[in-house]
Amino acid sequence: MKLLNAGDMSGGYGGADILSGCSIAVDRGEVTVIVGPNGAGKSTAMKAIFGLVQLRAGSVLLDGTDIGALAPEMRVRRGMAFVPQTQNVFTSLTVEENLEMGAYLRRDDISQAVEQVFALFPVLKEKRRQAAGELSGGQRQQLAVARALMTEPNLLMLDEPTAGVSPLVMDELFDRILEIKQTGIGIVMVEQNARQALAIADNGYVLVNGENRYTDSGAALLADPEVRRTFIGG
Repeated sequence: MKLLNAGDMSGGYGGADILSGCSIAVDRGEVTVIVGPNGAGKSTAMKAIFGLVQLRAGSVLLDGTDIGALAPEMRVRRGMAFVPQTQNVFTSLTVEENLEMGAYLRRDDISQAVEQVFALFPVLKEKRRQAAGELSGGQRQQLAVARALMTEPNLLMLDEPTAGVSPLVMDELFDRILEIKQTGIGIVMVEQNARQALAIADNGYVLVNGENRYTDSGAALLADPEVRRTFIGG
């Protein structure tokens, strides 16, 4: 049984459907990447999985349980964590306070969890007492991921985690994502940097007009001449 199985999702904002029968799945310890042209419905698919977009049809199963009727906060309680592309940290709070906010649902001692994310993102430990608004773009993205990890998720969803960062920072973030995968967390990631993202993906989905155009392993999609020509370039 897959950790996440979102099947035949159709829906969008208001009356218009952005998703048209889109399906996404990921298992524990896997990285699943969603790529495609602008306007393909990539972020909408992820928001639908998290309960931020109303589905007209389809289902979202987490560990085999249909969670389609649950509000986003209840999905967090079930083990989902979602990192939006923007406004994903509290800029006026310190790094440490952001991590504490990430653990707001927990009732246990979070000190060990804080040290674990500091081990994963050492720069955050250096800046633990600094306001998040003073961090660079890449450091802010690291903090957003670290804050999500404080909820102890089984499923981590990242919407464009490398948007606006340098290639060096992108490589570093992808390295950290692979480390998170090693802990058994399932990861779903929407990415514009298709070539680099598919290179670290166990599974990849190419969406076009809210539909699955190609579904395969990351390596197979990278090797597919049609996918390369149309969606990756070269």
